[in-house]
Amino acid sequence: MIIKRNVIFVLENRKLNGELIIENVPIRMRITFSGNRIEIFTGMRVDRSKWDSKKSKVKPNTFNKLKQSASDINTKLSEYEAEIQNVFKKFEFKNLTPTVEEVKFHFNSAFEKGQVITKAKGFFDYFDEFTTENGRVKNWTIRTYEKFSSVRKHLSEFNSKLSFSFLDEKGLTLYVEFLRDILNMRNSTIEKQVSFLKWFLKWAKAKGYNDNLSYEAFYPKFKATQKKIIFLTQTELKTLELYEIPEGKQYLERVRDVFIFLCYSGIRYSDALNLKRSDIKKDYFEITTVKTGDSLKIELNKNSKKILNKYKDIPFEHYRALPIISNQKMNDYIKELAKLAEIDEPIRLTHYKGNIRVDEVVPKYDLLGTHAGRRTFICTALSLGIPVNIVMKWTGHADYKSMKPYIDIADNIKANAMKKFDEL
Repeated sequence: MIIKRNVIFVLENRKLNGELIIENVPIRMRITFSGNRIEIFTGMRVDRSKWDSKKSKVKPNTFNKLKQSASDINTKLSEYEAEIQNVFKKFEFKNLTPTVEEVKFHFNSAFEKGQVITKAKGFFDYFDEFTTENGRVKNWTIRTYEKFSSVRKHLSEFNSKLSFSFLDEKGLTLYVEFLRDILNMRNSTIEKQVSFLKWFLKWAKAKGYNDNLSYEAFYPKFKATQKKIIFLTQTELKTLELYEIPEGKQYLERVRDVFIFLCYSGIRYSDALNLKRSDIKKDYFEITTVKTGDSLKIELNKNSKKILNKYKDIPFEHYRALPIISNQKMNDYIKELAKLAEIDEPIRLTHYKGNIRVDEVVPKYDLLGTHAGRRTFICTALSLGIPVNIVMKWTGHADYKSMKPYIDIADNIKANAMKKFDEL
């Protein structure tokens, strides 16, 4: 089969204070196929005056701010285009049309530090097969593809000629030490990395690719602390709602609105992204969650309804109900907004690297992101006395165990609130 596609290079049309940025502008690779469009940052920048938009190249005999020549930049762009074409050819050979996530994953896997990796036969080929197959069967999100792209990168950095036979107890232990000592990962992150690797090795065993079963008995012990649940108190939430956004920071208004909606609805960022106008009824909305596939009916309160009404007559791409931007930018802007609003309570964080305990104190705004909205909703609901089973129906939590940390927080909030009577 032939997959119709188009690959061009363009400059970002980003504005600053209403003016188009003309210096040191990021070059992006734009791929269109089967009704999809992907844009990938190439890692290179150039002044707008030095860019030939008709040829999608840097003008000859020019240099960017890093003194990279037009020739070098254009050569790199050609390499990127060639690799993208290779990705599509592989899927054409299999008579398959890739998803957006698969194109991104395979392209990113082919590059490391700007250099094309020559793919060896064996371990990493099987790893790519694993991600392609499981991504399709389990309908992975972009975030899941990114996680496994990172896993692949770490494994390649550990041993670019890695084989299944190498990963016996000694090899697995060396990998853990590499993650800890070289990549400087904390224990909780290493534990996740090992679980992802074991998932792949188990799959490879089932496929008949891997007969080294050392991973089955490999259970390294990691010192760990209970993960802190970061949420906004009712006072902090009101502070954020009422904060007057400065002139020149108006891009934060929509970010705040979406975040506030998460705080009053309890849904995940991925579900807010997929929320369509047609999902919204008079007093509730319905979603099928991206993460678990659960069908949820979530009643609207005056606060969540207010946000939806604000944007009900504004058209958004894909008939979305809210002005959603990327999760990464959302997280960055939420931190910026919370800092401006002085939500800066010092939070002590504790983690382990090996057996070494590490303590650090950071302002609360540094820990906030989209998921803090969902956590805020749960903590607020429980502290208001709403039964756990009702909250679980709204949030889609399947078991009581996952709600236990939130219940403990709610109990503490109630206990502290009762002490206020002592002040009377």
